[in-house]
Amino acid sequence: MRPTETRSLTGRSFMAVTVHAVAALGLAASPAAAVPTATVAPQLGGACTAAELGTRHPYIKNTEVSPTITHFKGWYVTEGSTGNHTVVTSTETVITVSVGLTGGVEGSFAVATLEAAKASLGLEVKVDYASTSSESNTVVWSFNQPGYYGVYKGTKKVTGTYGSLNCNRSQQSDGSWALKWAEGPGGGSFTTYTTLEEGAVRCQDTVPAGSIMAKAQGLLDCGSPAAKAERPAGAVAPTAKQQQKPEQQDQDRLTRPPARTSGTSAEQPGATGRGARAALDCQTQVYKIAVPGKPLSWGAPVLASDGVRLRPSTIFSAHLDHWRLCNVTESNGVIEATLWNWGNGGCATIAAPDAATDRAVLRTVTCAEDDLQRFYVYRDVPGSSKIGVQNKYTGSMIGHDRYADGEFVRQYSSGRQDGTGTYSLDAV
Repeated sequence: MRPTETRSLTGRSFMAVTVHAVAALGLAASPAAAVPTATVAPQLGGACTAAELGTRHPYIKNTEVSPTITHFKGWYVTEGSTGNHTVVTSTETVITVSVGLTGGVEGSFAVATLEAAKASLGLEVKVDYASTSSESNTVVWSFNQPGYYGVYKGTKKVTGTYGSLNCNRSQQSDGSWALKWAEGPGGGSFTTYTTLEEGAVRCQDTVPAGSIMAKAQGLLDCGSPAAKAERPAGAVAPTAKQQQKPEQQDQDRLTRPPARTSGTSAEQPGATGRGARAALDCQTQVYKIAVPGKPLSWGAPVLASDGVRLRPSTIFSAHLDHWRLCNVTESNGVIEATLWNWGNGGCATIAAPDAATDRAVLRTVTCAEDDLQRFYVYRDVPGSSKIGVQNKYTGSMIGHDRYADGEFVRQYSSGRQDGTGTYSLDAV
């Protein structure tokens, strides 16, 4: 492999999803018609089903593989000092596994991204959080000949970019509609690495070009006087090249974006007066966000400390199960909106401290036009009210663990693969 190899993989995905046979089983009219029959990899532009509206899958756009030295020490072996040596190396480069903005590997979507990169490259890479800084810096090596050696640990650093595949309706050339996998928001970059290898290399050794060993040999400064001078056995003072500032893996931490507020204020029916809030341009239509074909809908909390739960609609619901779409925009057939609750006057959100947490509970707070309060809505073909919902800031899909009265509505980085992330947007 060349020292740095870049591969473009746009439009390909390596994550398996379950495809449901619905119409073939005569269950098209049934909301529970999600029967898994086959496992295929979702493809950009490929067909998806209504049960997958609440899911997303990564696909790898491109990758770069770079042999990297993580630990190194110059070591001189004299006549009579051959044999086993224990060498304590110094850290050269720190590589930390990360996906997206969180500086780690949180949630199933991040793991799936690394699994997709692993499959695309055919390399055994780390698919969970790890860092080369936690590796031992000691190398035990048997030196059979005297000479100037570079004792090293190294790996193949793998970086790249990924995109997100979401299920959404698409109009065909003949005017009909179909559900297709489309590139949604939520892409980014990733870093991982292969298993560390260790060894020792001399200036005169012939090594494969672009290999980890060649990288180590390059740190020896073989033409320098230090490499040729007679000296006692043991550590060699680092040369100028070896003293270069170690590469550190930057870690972007997930922080809440600043609130964006408009210059005017507008009241909506049912506002609870919990402080000044941003003006919202809400549609007049009121909706229930319901489990298809079943009586439970999203119900906003009465207490601020509680979260959005599945609730039955009754005459005592006090509009807590009624929602409006506000500040609505649409791009490539995907709606972006703030979800405003008529009953308590709050906006649906994922709390900032929980933004990177899988299964964090959906809540309502004072409306602030924060991206944590913005949601993408993926729709079934016209004539169906089924939707999938995704938080704009976290990229996670909205769903629930089980169908039960009082069950929390939560975020899931990859969505719920059993169809429980598909809801219906029912006009009231």
